[in-house]
Amino acid sequence: MILESALLDVSPGQEQDFLAAFAEARPLIAAQRGFRSLELRRCLDEGHTSRFLLQVGWDTLEDHTEGFRRSPEYARWRELLHRFYDPFPAVEHYGEPLLTA
Repeated sequence: MILESALLDVSPGQEQDFLAAFAEARPLIAAQRGFRSLELRRCLDEGHTSRFLLQVGWDTLEDHTEGFRRSPEYARWRELLHRFYDPFPAVEHYGEPLLTA
């Protein structure tokens, strides 16, 4: 499994609108081939409560980079969510765990 990870810095004051848009966008990604899981967590640290951690599990890297990102659903995802980010997030992909506890 591949883990996609992104820190999403949402423009302050837009958090509730972002969460509503994310709820609308979630089914777009969940329906994709290779999708396994999604977690969205809000940062609890003072001064960073507009930051969210997105982690998405995929069967393969290509399921995300070639499948979802080239799909019609991604265009709608982008329309719903990308306007909230300041700055635009870096997205990284990670392989299988090297250690677990």
